[in-house]
Amino acid sequence: MNLKKLLFAAALALPATIAAQSISQSQIEQFKNMPRSQQEALAGQYGIDLESITGSGGMQNQRPRDVDVVEPVDAVSDQERQQAQRQGQQEQQEKDDEQDRKNGGLKPFGYDLFAGSPTTFAPVTEIPIPNDYTLGPGDVLRVQLWGKENQQLELPISRDGTISFPQSGPQTVAGLTFDQARQQIKKRVSEQYIGVQASVSLGELRSMRVFVLGEARNAGSYTVSSLSTITNALYVSGGIQRTGSLRKIQHKRNGELIGELDLYDLLLKGDTSNDNRLQPGDVIFIPPVGDRVGIEGEVYRPALYELKNNTSLQELVKLAGGLTPQAYPQLVRIERNNDDFLRIIAEANLTTQKGKQAAVKPGDRIEVASISEITGQYVEVTGAATRPGRFAWVPGMRISSVIPSLNSDLLPEADHRYAAIVRTDPETDTVSVINLRLRDAVSNPGGAQDIRLQEKDRLLIFADEGKVNAKSEDRNESQEEELRRRGTEIQNVEGQEPDYSRFSRESLFAPVLERLKSQARPGAPQQTIQVTGPVRYPGEYPLPASKQVADAIYVAGGLKDSASLYTAELASFEVDEEGTGITRIQNLDLQAVMAGDASVSLKSRDRLLIKSIPEFARTRTIELDGEVRYPGEYTIRDGETLRDVIERAGGLTSNAFPQGAVFTREKLRQLEAQRLQEAEERLQGDLLGVQLEGNDIGGQSAERTEQVQKLLDDVQEARPVGRMVINLQAVVSDSDYQPIRLQNGDTLTIPEIPQAVSVFGEVQFPTSHLHTEGLTVDDYLERSGGPTRQADEDRVYVVKADGSVMLPEKSRWFGGRSQQLAPGDTIIVPIDVDRLNQLELWTNVSQIVYQMALGAAAVGNL
Repeated sequence: MNLKKLLFAAALALPATIAAQSISQSQIEQFKNMPRSQQEALAGQYGIDLESITGSGGMQNQRPRDVDVVEPVDAVSDQERQQAQRQGQQEQQEKDDEQDRKNGGLKPFGYDLFAGSPTTFAPVTEIPIPNDYTLGPGDVLRVQLWGKENQQLELPISRDGTISFPQSGPQTVAGLTFDQARQQIKKRVSEQYIGVQASVSLGELRSMRVFVLGEARNAGSYTVSSLSTITNALYVSGGIQRTGSLRKIQHKRNGELIGELDLYDLLLKGDTSNDNRLQPGDVIFIPPVGDRVGIEGEVYRPALYELKNNTSLQELVKLAGGLTPQAYPQLVRIERNNDDFLRIIAEANLTTQKGKQAAVKPGDRIEVASISEITGQYVEVTGAATRPGRFAWVPGMRISSVIPSLNSDLLPEADHRYAAIVRTDPETDTVSVINLRLRDAVSNPGGAQDIRLQEKDRLLIFADEGKVNAKSEDRNESQEEELRRRGTEIQNVEGQEPDYSRFSRESLFAPVLERLKSQARPGAPQQTIQVTGPVRYPGEYPLPASKQVADAIYVAGGLKDSASLYTAELASFEVDEEGTGITRIQNLDLQAVMAGDASVSLKSRDRLLIKSIPEFARTRTIELDGEVRYPGEYTIRDGETLRDVIERAGGLTSNAFPQGAVFTREKLRQLEAQRLQEAEERLQGDLLGVQLEGNDIGGQSAERTEQVQKLLDDVQEARPVGRMVINLQAVVSDSDYQPIRLQNGDTLTIPEIPQAVSVFGEVQFPTSHLHTEGLTVDDYLERSGGPTRQADEDRVYVVKADGSVMLPEKSRWFGGRSQQLAPGDTIIVPIDVDRLNQLELWTNVSQIVYQMALGAAAVGNL
């Protein structure tokens, strides 16, 4: 009675057309198929025990629920598991790489297909349902009724293999194929429902647990779809390890072997006939790999292949994808172990039946040789060409046949003037070089320079270094301008230049010269010469066929404008009558040789020296700055003096102060820089010595360290000047004064008449003071606050405006420290080095202070 009340209440929740009718068996089944939440809500509303109602019959239409019988291990986090998995994969990859190196780089075939980690362990359901699919508990049939009655039914198959069809009772479908079950349901609907038709499809599929064991990457049990096959399970488990077999994968059920899968059939033929569908509890066992052989060379798939049964050499080549067009089937090398466990080499010919049927053995390493390169009927273009390589040779072809256009067939950086043909004698296999005027050959097809090519000739096209350098400069300028336009800081505007050095004469001629030297023998001396001096490309070259000096110079790029046409020198190696090697020197009239008026024949190993014009384009300058009438940079002649240049510059102005002139010379600046570096190194050693003393009595060690550090800082900040002390007034006005011969890079700066006296060094306020008549050294020191505690008052000295140094206490020109000073003088108060006891710093300090005094006089007072 309780069930009827509940079903009546459920009928009220159904559409009015159904509720108005009496409660039928189909409505009862429909109630049982209602969601559990709705059943519980209705049972609670009417106070009915739902379990007592559905305890037996209600469970009949419920799909078996998945029960987790193994709880996850919470002690290990997902991150730790993933990290451990990645570490394991990395270790395995390292082992595989090491094994590949042992196998000469060959990898086992086929293992990459299933390699990887499974992305999910969920059952695979996105698979088309075949008609022969066998139904079982857990599958759900979807039945759509239309016609007189429209309904959508989902009928799960219970554990007893039946479905509960409305108003018809249970129907057994487990064990039937999907097509058989569909036909039975259609027949039953047509017989029991008048005017109603049915469409049957599969809804949710059951899942099942299978085992993947053996040499799997991730062996274990997996929940897969009921449609899964052996390959589906292999994908889920991450594939097969390299130690596992691809050819004997076993499919077991209830401990018995029911099938075996050869993955080579799938990989090489696409054959899935043995890819059996799995059943719950099935085991996929991957045994260890069988015997392997390696094959490399001219096959499409070089790799290690697993053998099955007896395999012939032809079958192995088929596994490797067959021979490439470059294969030489008459020579197949087989490296294998003999009975004494020694590696031996055998050969087979794949063009014969015997070679094709030759058996391969475990551990064999087979190499299919390639055919030789093109052996004839070609010419080759090498170097700065647009399309380098080999071209078909036909009798009568010329240079213009291979290079019809200088612009389109050569790179923009190519040398259009000169090229070379390397020719091989087919009878003696020796090479010779033919020089070619390339522009004449291309512009006059069929002319004298358009040489006929022979088979295997090699045409060398050289790069013109002048074009390469000019193009690089243009590119850098354009890049720099673009950077400025964008406001970008210019740090490096050098672009990635192509490597044109491989097209230079040196690079392209290098193998030719080696060949010429190697083929030399008695009676056939080495056909090389050397050209040095002011030519565009000095170096070693093949001996020209004409053996003329003019042709050798042409090969070297021609003469530079600094070359002297009056004379050249030819050094020849000869053997005298006694069989001793001697060198003969011959002077040449180069102008006559180049004009063709004189003929000089070159011989093996000759060395041609082109001499330069003495003092050619040698520019030496001096810069005059300051109080000269026409300052600027003047070009000086050999032996010219400073007085001569000052006269050329119009002399000194009326405001000039010759006593303070600064004359600098580059060589002196370099010498001062060297002395400054030596002083810095010595001071660094002294500073380390002071720091290591460790006897800090009354703070003396710290004080000495501070003083030495200050000296070191002064040295590091000092800059060499290269000043040479001169008496400019005497240079200009006294003809008996020693003339100063000028050198390139000299500078002369003449200041205006100064009005200041400077005080530098260990004073309270180093500065410059307005010169006042009658003031002495002590007066200016007092105006600068007097000496500091570190000052050495006994060694105060004065740097005069011309750079000379005077000691006021000892100079006979000074009346002691009371001597009056002149404008432009600089007073230097040095540090008291005697305070740095036990350190030999006087030499260092004197050099450093003197250098700084000169810099101060040259920079600060002018």
